[in-house]
Amino acid sequence: MGKRWESFKVKGDDLVKFVKQIIHEGNVRRVIVRQGSRTVVEFPVTVGVVGALAAPVLAALGAVAALLSECTIEVEREAQAPPKSGPVRPKSRHRRRKA
Repeated sequence: MGKRWESFKVKGDDLVKFVKQIIHEGNVRRVIVRQGSRTVVEFPVTVGVVGALAAPVLAALGAVAALLSECTIEVEREAQAPPKSGPVRPKSRHRRRKA
């Protein structure tokens, strides 16, 4: 699997809400917040960050958001693997009787 980058323009007021949303979606590996060409915050997203460690990261992000009017959020995601085969036929719920 590879990685892919997405970029979003967000107002400072919506920064924390937006980051929470993309982390909740899953498959996010890294988040970078930029204002112009300057990197303001960059952090990896791991299982630990999503869990107990998310509160301090989001609190710091909230403090940064208060100072920014508009920023760009760059998100590194794990690329989805293509399906290995064609469509799978669903199994029947009913058993066939033996004659």
